[in-house]
Amino acid sequence: MIGVMFVCLGNICRSPMAEGAFRQHVEAAGLGHAFRIMSSGTAGYHVGEAPDPRSQAAAAAHGVDISMLRGRQRVRADLESYDYVIAMDRSNWSDIQKLARRGHSAKISMLLEELPDAGTTEVPDPYYGGDSGFERVWSLVDRSSAALLARLRRRHQI
Repeated sequence: MIGVMFVCLGNICRSPMAEGAFRQHVEAAGLGHAFRIMSSGTAGYHVGEAPDPRSQAAAAAHGVDISMLRGRQRVRADLESYDYVIAMDRSNWSDIQKLARRGHSAKISMLLEELPDAGTTEVPDPYYGGDSGFERVWSLVDRSSAALLARLRRRHQI
């Protein structure tokens, strides 16, 4: 199975939406058997909590239920057990790099590398904004998740 982990700061906004969007694309392609998908945060502020209600609402508006997800903090072992660890912003990417040991197996990248026409390189944190910020984040993570799946299908020939 191909392990894909999405990472943001607290694991209640961006990374659970990315997990939900990617999972939706994987299931629609009939590839659920081929992927292990997870999200986590670089900080432990919201361990065990459900995604922010605004994240849940944005995902639900697009037919994706992320209410069952629970916040978790990523650990060094994730870099050994997931093939792809995907950060939402440069700060998350940097935190993941600091945790990485020499010789880890995960490929660490930023999600919006998959979407060069996004007009930004980072998925913005919508936590302190209004509902429109969550809708913008959904659009970014949904489109980039579709592109990520297409790339991984080519790379792994599935």
